[in-house]
Amino acid sequence: MIGSIISAVIIGAIIGGLARLILPGRQHISWSLTVIVGIVAALIGTLIAHWLGFANTRGIDWWEHILQLVLAIIGVGAVASRRPSSQ
Repeated sequence: MIGSIISAVIIGAIIGGLARLILPGRQHISWSLTVIVGIVAALIGTLIAHWLGFANTRGIDWWEHILQLVLAIIGVGAVASRRPSSQ
């Protein structure tokens, strides 16, 4: 259980960072908020992947990670659009 939580945090941080790098333009949100969005996207993506039946494959679960990344891109974009820019 603890290992699952730690891996979710690590994968979520990576997924959130990648989502922020993929999104065009500048996002006016902190890195900590980006990591939180990534963690939430990773957890939701894992739940959806389990529900659809492709979460446990041999090797790396590429489809699950792609789903998590897409959710993180949507999440970072949504949070960034709601935050006022500091200009």
